[in-house]
Formats: sequence, C-alpha cells, structure tokens
Amino acid sequence: MRNSRSALTSAAIASLVLMCIPVALTAQETAILTKDQLTQVVPSGFYFDGKSASTQMYNATGVRFGEKRHVIAALVDTSGYATDVREKVEGFLIADLAVTIGDKELGVGAYAFGFTKEGVLNVFDLAGTQLFSVKGTRDNALRAPRPLVAVKGADGIRLYRGKDFVIVGPK
Repeated sequence: MRNSRSALTSAAIASLVLMCIPVALTAQETAILTKDQLTQVVPSGFYFDGKSASTQMYNATGVRFGEKRHVIAALVDTSGYATDVREKVEGFLIADLAVTIGDKELGVGAYAFGFTKEGVLNVFDLAGTQLFSVKGTRDNALRAPRPLVAVKGADGIRLYRGKDFVIVGPK
C-alpha cells in the first residue's frame, strides 16, 4: 500500500513537471526582434487587394517564437490605395506559425490589418475579406507611444498600435 501510494505521488509530480515544460520553453524562447534582425525577415513591400505598398521599416516589429518561427508586422505606405482601403488597412501581419490574437486564432500566412480609432484590430485576408476583429486594450500609462511595436508584457507579447494593444502568442 505504501509503495503504491509513493509511486502514485511520484507519477503525479512527474506529470505536473512535464506539463510545465512546454510553457517554460515557450516563455524562454520568445524574443522581440532587433532592428538588424527585422531587416532580415521583413519584406520591403506588401500586396493587398490588387496593389502593392512599400513597407515602413521604421514602423516594423517582430517576435521570434522558438528558434525559427516569427510573427512580423509593419505599417505600409498606403498612398497608392483607394480611400476606402486606406481607412481600413494600414499594415501587414505575417506569421509562420499558428498564433492567437486576443481570443481569435490565426493560421500561418500573410494578412492585412488595421486598428480603428476605438482600438479594435481588424484582420483581413489578401483579397480584402475581413477575417475577424479583436477589441484591444488601451494603455493610458504609456508615455510616448510608437506607431507600431511589439513589447513583452506580464500578460504576453503586446502588439501596440499607438496606445492600443492586443496580445499575440503561439497557438
């Protein structure tokens, strides 16, 4: 009886430890990309809804999950787009792993995005079809917001557009 109780306790502890390893590895392997790293992974332009636009490299950001998986985002020069497109799309999001954005799931691929004045992130496929919206959180404590940046927060990776952010993480 004593041996079976000891074995059961050992098995329970081992199970708990093994369940925590993926979470610990994910947290340790997540890194915000440096400016030099961004120049290696961010494309110089982006195609959306029948047109291409130049990437604003000074408004590009990215996160590495693990050794080789990335989520990158950048604002683009939308001056060549029609007014209705410029009002809804301001940048691109490329993921080479499945991710969550807020409570939504996003598969591997390239997408267009735009934040509304109310802090809602809208994500579109390359043909201009809206896939989903996620209500962002306003960070009023942020003193000097950048137009677009990814930051490690206590709650995960925050993708900021000005003072509004959404949480992005691996699925």
